Amino acid sequence: MRLTKSKSNSMLFGICGGIADWLEWDPTVVRIGYVLASIFSAAFPGILVYILLIFIMPDPEE
Repeated sequence: MRLTKSKSNSMLFGICGGIADWLEWDPTVVRIGYVLASIFSAAFPGILVYILLIFIMPDPEE
């Protein structure tokens, strides 16, 4: 399975939903983990990574 944005599990841009689909995890667990990792890491690099992933991760193929 390829890492792509998710159309079905999308809240903002489908990044966490796409990661959850790729890992075959629950999207809520990935979202909570991503937010916690962003808050507890120095200078919130998770926000910058999320913004980069918006442009880097491909859209799902129809």
